[in-house]
This record gives sequence, C-alpha cells and structure tokens, in this order.
Amino acid sequence: MLKLLPAVALIAAAVATTPAFADKPPAKDAKPDAAAQQQPAPPPDKTTTGNVTIRGQHIKYKAVAGTIVLDAKDRDDQGGRGDDKDAPSAHMFYVAYFKDSKDDDKRPVTFIYNGGPGSSSLWLHMGALSPRRVETADDSHTHAAPYDLVNNDDSILDATDLVFIDAPGTGFSRIYGKDKEKAYYGVDQDAQAFGTFITKFLSKYGRWNSPKYLFGESYGTTRSALLANVLETEKNIDLNGVILLSQILNFDTSIDGPEGNPGIDLPYELALPTYAATAWYHHKLAQQSADLPSLLKEVEQFAMSDYAEALSEGAMIAPERKHAIAEKMHDYTGLPVAYLEKADLRVSGGMFEQTLLGASGDVTGRFDTRFSGPSMDPLAKETEYDPQSAAISSAYVSAFNDYLRKDLEYGQDMTYKPTIDIWRTWDFQHKPPGAPIALPQAANVLPDLAQAMIYNPNLKVMLNTGYYDLATPFYAAIYELHHLPMPAALQKNISYAFYQSGHMVYAHPESRHQLHDNVTAFIDSTSKQK
Repeated sequence: MLKLLPAVALIAAAVATTPAFADKPPAKDAKPDAAAQQQPAPPPDKTTTGNVTIRGQHIKYKAVAGTIVLDAKDRDDQGGRGDDKDAPSAHMFYVAYFKDSKDDDKRPVTFIYNGGPGSSSLWLHMGALSPRRVETADDSHTHAAPYDLVNNDDSILDATDLVFIDAPGTGFSRIYGKDKEKAYYGVDQDAQAFGTFITKFLSKYGRWNSPKYLFGESYGTTRSALLANVLETEKNIDLNGVILLSQILNFDTSIDGPEGNPGIDLPYELALPTYAATAWYHHKLAQQSADLPSLLKEVEQFAMSDYAEALSEGAMIAPERKHAIAEKMHDYTGLPVAYLEKADLRVSGGMFEQTLLGASGDVTGRFDTRFSGPSMDPLAKETEYDPQSAAISSAYVSAFNDYLRKDLEYGQDMTYKPTIDIWRTWDFQHKPPGAPIALPQAANVLPDLAQAMIYNPNLKVMLNTGYYDLATPFYAAIYELHHLPMPAALQKNISYAFYQSGHMVYAHPESRHQLHDNVTAFIDSTSKQK
C-alpha cells in the first residue's frame, strides 16, 4: 500500500505503500551518544525450509531471513567517508525464497519492495507473492484476530526466486552513523542503497548469471525507475524486466491535493476515469453500462478532449459551457452538477471519496475505492481516513509478525516497523540523467526509466494497475509511460495489465489470480531471451 500526500510544496509526495498509521519518528537526543551512532553487528541469518502448492505444482523451497550491511566503503563512490566509524551505514533486512532446483544460478531472481517512502515490504510479502499469505475480506472490513495464514496458490515462486527487501529504517532494516537520514532518506539516496544491496546479494548467493527482475509497488515503482537506471548505467547489470504495480513516476500527475499546484490541471483529467470506474462499481451512474472497459475508453476520450479544453480556459470559461461540462461529468462520476460547478470542475481524490456516496454518510476508500466506511466528519471537504487501510492493516501486520517469528524463526527480540514517518524529512529533489544538479521540483523519474530502456533496448517493462486505485490512478500510469522521453520504437517493450481492483490489486482474489498469471508469463517470456 501507499499513502501519497498532497502535491503542495512541490512534492506531491507519497507517504507509504502502506496504511495511514505510520510510526512517529523517534525523538532526537540533544547530545546523541556517539557509540549509539556506530554500526552494531547484525543478527545472524536464519535459514528454514518449507513447501508450497502453486496451481497444483508442489514446490519445496529454502527461506533465508537475513541482513546485508551497507557500510562506509560502499559509499566511497557517493562521497562516502572511507573508514570513518561515524560514517552513515545501514543494515538492510530481507527474506529470500529459493526454490529447490538443479540450475539455481540460472533461475530468475526478483527483487521485491513496497514504497512509501517509508514502507517495509510486508504488504507484497503477506498479500501477493510469497509462499504464504493472509486471508482478508474482499471489499469490507476484515475480522479481528485470529487471522488465517494460508498456502498461497498465487505465489510467483513457480517462476522466480523471491527477495523481499525492507527499505532502510523500515521493517528490521536500520540506519546508523552521523547524517544517516541525509544519507538514506531521499529519492536518489534510496536508489543508490538498493543498487548496492542488489550487487551484494548477487555476490553473496552467486546469482550474477541469473535473469534479474525488479518488482515495486507504488513509490516502489518510482524506486524501480531510478534503480533500473542505476543498475544498467552504473553497475553494468542488464535487467530482464521491470514489473510496475500501481505506478507513479511523475508526482505532478498525483490527484492528492492538486489544488496546491494551481494551473496544473492534468491530475484532474487523469483521475476522471477512476472516478467513473468507482461510480460504476457503487451503482451511482444514471446510465449503468454493462461493460466497464468500454465506459472507461469513453471517459478517457472526454477527459483529454472536452474536459481538458474546458479546464484550460480557467476563469474565462463561459457559464453555459461550464454547466454543460458539469452535466457530462455528472453522467460519468455520479457527483451532483451543482457540486461540480461549485468545485470549478476540479475535484481532488479526497473530495471525490468524501462526496460520492452522499446521503449514506459513508466515504469510499482511497487505495481501493470498492471499500467504504462511515465518514468521520460528514461536513468535511475531504476524507480523513482510508477505509481500505482500516479494513486490512491489522491482518497484514499481525500475520506477518507472527509468521516472522514462528515460521522464519527470526526477530524474536526485535521490533518490526511496518512503516516509518519520514515524509517530512525525505529529500524529494531528484537529479535526472544529464542534469547538473538535483532539480527543485516534484519528483519525475520518467527520464531515468527512459535512459535505462535506451541503454538496454532489450529491457522489458510491465505495468499492472487497478481501475479502483485513487492513490495512483491507472490512466495517469498509462499517460506517464506514453510520455517516456525515448524513441517511440521502444514503446513495444512495455506491456499493460488492468485489474478490477485497487492499489493493492492482490486484495481482490480474482485479480490476485490474474496477477500471478500475468507476471509469471512475463518472466517466462523474458528470462529466455536470446
């Protein structure tokens, strides 16, 4: 999951590929203990064994829960401080699943992470890809504990070995040394840390000759765009594929708080198809189409033509034209015409979530608009919580903490941090390829992914996106990929998969099945390139 913050202050920023309950940052001592800043010895790795049945195939595997250390010498090429004991360092926690195989070193390996920034990888771990997953309700609030941890028939372990990585500071990962936040909490710093982790992992397990994949969700897709470029152009590692789930690459497209960036109307246009899908799901359309994809094509056409033209007129739009556009928006979104006119035809994600269900007193979800829940304030302009996060977070966090200690036999005396609250200090400025400095603007990593695809013209990219996602709307993801600054011929290397689910497409059983089939087919087709 992901929590994207409003686009004010140029960040249009994301808070978590997780629910909105991020931990508060620890209090800072007036005089930090120098010894406490130094890097302790990490806990020893723990290896266990298990088995999983995937689509009738019985698979034995080895699971390793462990830590890879990023220390001062790993940062020498990034302005590191050599042997300085107080130099920034990190312990990056991971869980790797290796299928029993005769050709271990040739088997695909996929590096998996959620986003945030500030999220651990437990969401993809417990919900989608690992051998075990937690059972949650499809589109309603999941019951309290005890939770059911079950065999994951949709794990992708049948196609690839799996490496779940917790970002620095999250999960069991920790950072140390002076200026540690500055060293790891930023768009570019984060990508460098993951790049170093991957090279060390490949050496530790002898996987340099394996087909390699990145799988990121939400801000994890931002990370993947950067990381692909770092690996390709700096580390000399060609990737076979980049798998994007619930994508955001240009934060100027975010529908979270676009009113903070007046004059940029693109987010409203790109979110309109998601509004239509949501209204369709909740039966709020006067003319309820039987075919959602056909409806969405119609809305996309309107969004980028008549609607975009009307917004471009700003205050100069004629009253009768404004009314006509509001009526058409009503047909597609179910929102009242008078409300749309009062909103100046510009409805943020939070406004839509608060308003759609109207008289019922409920609000829709943000991560997954199929979910709904009671409004905390019926008179509020925007929603004050996310019903999907409230519905499933306890199940994921509780089940994973139990699984870590009982099944993986790791971390008994440690605290696992599902999320950390770092958005206030996260450095969103990014230095794109060719730029002399980091740019003071909303993060946009389209140039990074484009450069990686140019550098390696065989690199394949796969987008997976849900129709009911208002954190990272599906049409915004399409728009971003269609605007990669690279030769048009490379567009053929991008494939698309759409799901009738939300941000965490795997929260919907049918979509989780489809995700498995689509991703494993992608890996099978790209791991055998010649």
